[in-house]
Amino acid sequence: MYKILIADDHEVVRLGLKLLISEESDMVVTKEASTAHDAFASVRKEKFDAVVLDITLPGKTGVDLIKELLSLCPMLPVLVLTIHPEEQYARRMLKAGAKGYLTKGSPGKEIIRAIRKICRGETYVSESLAKQLVLDRASGIVHPPHVGLSDREFQVLTLIASGKTATEVAEQLSLSVKTVSTYRVRILQKMGMSTNAELTRYAISNKLV
Repeated sequence: MYKILIADDHEVVRLGLKLLISEESDMVVTKEASTAHDAFASVRKEKFDAVVLDITLPGKTGVDLIKELLSLCPMLPVLVLTIHPEEQYARRMLKAGAKGYLTKGSPGKEIIRAIRKICRGETYVSESLAKQLVLDRASGIVHPPHVGLSDREFQVLTLIASGKTATEVAEQLSLSVKTVSTYRVRILQKMGMSTNAELTRYAISNKLV
């Protein structure tokens, strides 16, 4: 019996996933978490066969969230289930160590199939993402500017575009305001932009926020 941890800050999502999984004979939800702290505490105390994870939990987000979970349990399979479109976020999450990536609009049968697959030690991505990853290996592909950002730069970009001040970004990422400002300058240079407004417009048009 596969033991599953659901980590999502929306109760209705957790309830829906728990109901979906309860219909399967080979898996069961043994724990739920609504914050990053709860997810970390659960992984420290219990052994799970997989985590179904929203990457925007209170307390920790994105790549950092996945990396810290895997630092606690390196072999833990993580399935990212999020509202963020796969073409914008999936590559970073898979590179960080996630074993699968799906959006919350995915059919229930596909979510179950993905959980079962990562529990077996395999990787799961949608057919469309798999095709895109293959195409990415081809030469001559021009990626959008944000793809060239580091993970930390990408985090700062999305937070700035979400309307957070430098102080708020610093607090969320446990950085100094000066360091955040340095990241902002690097991001603007790499993106060929000069203002936060331009970053925000870009992030919205590319569905990064």
